[in-house]
Amino acid sequence: MKTMAESKYYAKAEMLIRKPIEPVFQAFINPEITTKFWFTKSSGKLEEGKETEWTWEMYHHSILVRTKMIELNKKITIEWGNSNEITTVEWTFKNLGEVGTFVSIINSGLHGETEKLIAQIRDSTEGFTLVLAGLKAYLKHNIELNLVFDRFPKELNE
Repeated sequence: MKTMAESKYYAKAEMLIRKPIEPVFQAFINPEITTKFWFTKSSGKLEEGKETEWTWEMYHHSILVRTKMIELNKKITIEWGNSNEITTVEWTFKNLGEVGTFVSIINSGLHGETEKLIAQIRDSTEGFTLVLAGLKAYLKHNIELNLVFDRFPKELNE
């Protein structure tokens, strides 16, 4: 597995979440929280060395997630994607004390021709930015913004 520094093509999204590090970190481990701002179903909590299935019911899409590393309140590393297009996603959490938690998400290992790379980087950056904004609204104000759900409204396809 390549480290983020070794990966030539990657997408990145970052945001300050004005909450303590523990609930911010747990929001990505515990599907009871994550389903409030990202996917709709999960086969369980993220656990190092285990596989988990995440489902976005509104898009009829599921993905297998392989948790490579969990460093409590510091880092989560997963691999996901189709067998020939697996990428690595790494969350890092920086405790800023009373200010909150700074979360950085990097999706690396993207590959393909230029147009495909641009699309992957754009979609991943946009998607993870929505995830972070949804998390922030949920943890700070207990509001479910449905940002991921509304990213591709079914009404556009009718």
